[in-house]
Amino acid sequence: MQLSHLNNGETSIIASQKSKVLIVEDEALFARAVVRRLQKSGYECAHVESLKDARSIIKQFSADIVLLDMRLPDGNGLDLLSEFVAKSAVVIVMTAHGEINDAVNAIKQGAVDYLKKPIDLEELLLSIQKAEAAVIQNNSLNYSRQRNAHAIEGVELLGESPAMQSIKTQIKRIAQMVSSDSVPPTVLIGGETGTGKDVAARLLHLSCPKHQDKPFVHVDCASLPAELMESELFGHEKGAFTGAVSTRPGLIEAAEDGTLFLDEIGELPLSLQAKLLNVLERRVVRRIGSTKERPVLARFVAATNRDLHEMSLTGRFRQDLYYRLNVMSVSMPPLRERSGDVLMLAEHFALQTAKRYGLSVPSFTPQAIGMIKTYAWPGNVRELKHQVSRAVMLCHHHQVTDLDLALPMHVLPVMRTIPASGTAENSVTRETNQSALDAAEKIMLLQVLAEARNNVSEAARKLGITRMTMRYRMDKHQIKH
Repeated sequence: MQLSHLNNGETSIIASQKSKVLIVEDEALFARAVVRRLQKSGYECAHVESLKDARSIIKQFSADIVLLDMRLPDGNGLDLLSEFVAKSAVVIVMTAHGEINDAVNAIKQGAVDYLKKPIDLEELLLSIQKAEAAVIQNNSLNYSRQRNAHAIEGVELLGESPAMQSIKTQIKRIAQMVSSDSVPPTVLIGGETGTGKDVAARLLHLSCPKHQDKPFVHVDCASLPAELMESELFGHEKGAFTGAVSTRPGLIEAAEDGTLFLDEIGELPLSLQAKLLNVLERRVVRRIGSTKERPVLARFVAATNRDLHEMSLTGRFRQDLYYRLNVMSVSMPPLRERSGDVLMLAEHFALQTAKRYGLSVPSFTPQAIGMIKTYAWPGNVRELKHQVSRAVMLCHHHQVTDLDLALPMHVLPVMRTIPASGTAENSVTRETNQSALDAAEKIMLLQVLAEARNNVSEAARKLGITRMTMRYRMDKHQIKH
């Protein structure tokens, strides 16, 4: 095997933050010139002269981009093309005069570009830069698929109450409406904060056989910065605006033929509502700075805790977009209307927390059960989950008590039984209770931040508090971000 050599005689693995490039070329002089030019631009390179050496180096050099000659001493470059494509490498083929048929076949088999010899090095560099943008896009989409595939594992709507049975039936019926040759209807999911709208959206995605193995892209319109929202959703071309250093597909494109979930759609600025309406009506998307329209195959599911109808009447939300989103609707019931599910959910979250932290599964005392059943749960399922999780981490003797739950309607009467200027024992008890609550709150904040991948806005939304309150509590517990 022959690798390219740098000026100091060392084997050419050129350190860089850019993509790795493998040159498969038997013309040594040309290959060395390519390596020097790519080295100057900061690429990490390796060079081999035959199919045999290329197959060997694949094991130690994971190339992002491959420059593949069609005519090699031991065969045709096409014989190796499929192996590179299978490893998610972006391939540019190099052909001599009269080999255009090979180039066409290479494109059909997955190559992104071809160059005819003699090749100008600056033209080659430009082609590599375009290929690098494709690498970034592929990595981004692959990451999105893996992340969202993990996120929807084991998704289920828990509950046997009539309200939840009705929701499950609705989701099943909507999923059955999608056929292989039709545009799936848009779905609008409503409900208070914490009722499980995102879970319903993921279940809708999984319930449709057409979408089960397709991407599920979750877009939180409330946490996306307004100045970046258009670019995030629709994508942009290189140079479309200051800071657009490379072409980037938007989240609408990333959803491909899967599901795009627009969470908190009521927070979408009016300026972008018209663009979204155009996407829904015409099923095409155009990146910022581009004149090319790309087809949109994804299903659109939106969710909101706001009254979009009322907002449309007062001009805060486009009426035409509201009607276009509200083709099919699902209304998630608040937890107070699911009294028969509350204890079952609490036991489920207790089991889940115990498994996650390697704890014994606790039981609930009769007082705790009474509290769970009578509390109003204004934060709905999300509040129940975090309160139970905190209680499980704090409880003693494998039992969750009403004090462990520390719900607002019950905490104050308990605290008032401790005199403000009582004995030293009472004082110690007060301090111990407060320390325990502070510790539990910090654990809960860290847990939610981890679930939100350190996105403060998303964590605040999960807890049902404002971003400012979240920041205050993080400062209080010296949680750095």
